[in-house]
Amino acid sequence: MEVWQAILLAVGTLIVGGIAGFFITRYIFQKQLKENPPVNEKMIRAMFRSMGRTPSEKQIREIMRNMNSNK
Repeated sequence: MEVWQAILLAVGTLIVGGIAGFFITRYIFQKQLKENPPVNEKMIRAMFRSMGRTPSEKQIREIMRNMNSNK
């Protein structure tokens, strides 16, 4: 095998690996988002209701602000 063939094979392998890695990572990320959706205001209200409390809108906004700032 000549040097230029080895270089071409290495570059081709890197390109194919990068493309495959992108699609595999994208699939896994979408699967994780579907299984574990991000927390939203409805979920916080449901959590408060399960604890027997009625949250005020101020409490909901404060919790959302805290969660977004800790990401």
